Amino acid sequence: MSEEGDLKTKPKLRPFRSSPERSLYYGMDMLGKVYEIKRYDSSRDRSLRSYSAADEYLLQDFDDLETKPSSIAIYHDRFGFLACHLRFYNPTIVLTHKSQQKAIELNLASNNLEPVPFSDPLSSFTDKIDFALFKAPKSLALFELFLQHIAQNSTEEVSVLIGFMTRHFSPKLLEIAQKYFGDVTQSRAVKKARVLELRKKKKFAEIDPVDLISYNDQVYKQYWGVFSASHIDYATQYLLEHLDLKPDDHKILDLASGNGVIGKEILLKLPNAEIHLLDDFNLAVESAKLNIQSDHVHHHFNHDLSDFEDATFELIVTNPPFHFEYEVSINIPLQLFAECHRCLKPNGSLQLVANNHLNYAKHLKSMFSTVELLAQNDKFTVHKCVK
Repeated sequence: MSEEGDLKTKPKLRPFRSSPERSLYYGMDMLGKVYEIKRYDSSRDRSLRSYSAADEYLLQDFDDLETKPSSIAIYHDRFGFLACHLRFYNPTIVLTHKSQQKAIELNLASNNLEPVPFSDPLSSFTDKIDFALFKAPKSLALFELFLQHIAQNSTEEVSVLIGFMTRHFSPKLLEIAQKYFGDVTQSRAVKKARVLELRKKKKFAEIDPVDLISYNDQVYKQYWGVFSASHIDYATQYLLEHLDLKPDDHKILDLASGNGVIGKEILLKLPNAEIHLLDDFNLAVESAKLNIQSDHVHHHFNHDLSDFEDATFELIVTNPPFHFEYEVSINIPLQLFAECHRCLKPNGSLQLVANNHLNYAKHLKSMFSTVELLAQNDKFTVHKCVK
């Protein structure tokens, strides 16, 4: 799409129409441009879409603005729906996940749109923004981190649009929003979605967005929005209690590493091991950097194991993710398990913890020569899978 011309002549957007391939089409009346937005993820559930009614509502409210903003930031745009449809306005995309970056880049390219600049919620913008929009994340802590970041990097006249599905509403959203903005209004419901509009930025006391967690005589730091802010996740604790570590585990991967507690605990027991920590969530990666730094430690921001060659590790450990916001799916961990098999040396092991109801065992047995039960209680199972 051409980026020349007066923004005020931007054509109006057409209504949405969805495809059976989990894509979304949205056109331009004057230009006749049609976009196709795909999920670009591991899900095999064809009922899942690359957008929601909350995304539709956000875009429609933006389209209804009489005067368009000059500097826009977009947060929590997991598949690039907003990035593509608002590309004309040169938005800055605030990333939280590597998988998000991949999806946005692929959707921009597939729709013949130019790349967009990326930032993250821990970095300052070069120029202050006067408008921001995003779909509210499931994590209230991440929601507040976004608002604090917007307040720190915006003009006094900034306005913010936040979409959400009504079934996901919490009064805490309003409570948090009112800490940073004096005028917080909520729209009527359309297609079971609503939009919050925030104006009149307040002066606020900046707070370091870091939680402190104690475990095994260590204090761990993690940024707001990283999983399990009040304590080390119980499944992770159970895995740590039953890991089968060997002296010849020289090269080890902590997959979906979170705040780095697993890698740190392993390094305390195997101080000469080379530890790699990998996570799809940049706030988790930055949290791990606060907790574990050593010449033996390497941090990776990625959604898969493409950083590593075949037969790299003697040991891979993980408490794998199976939630994608409000969705529950085992497709992502199953894909990661297959990549783990590729990256393990012969006789190397993958050791993981899982909620009992997920029943990973039957899938793991189709990938690995041996699958051993290391421990099990009423909630969790620890598997050891040998290549």
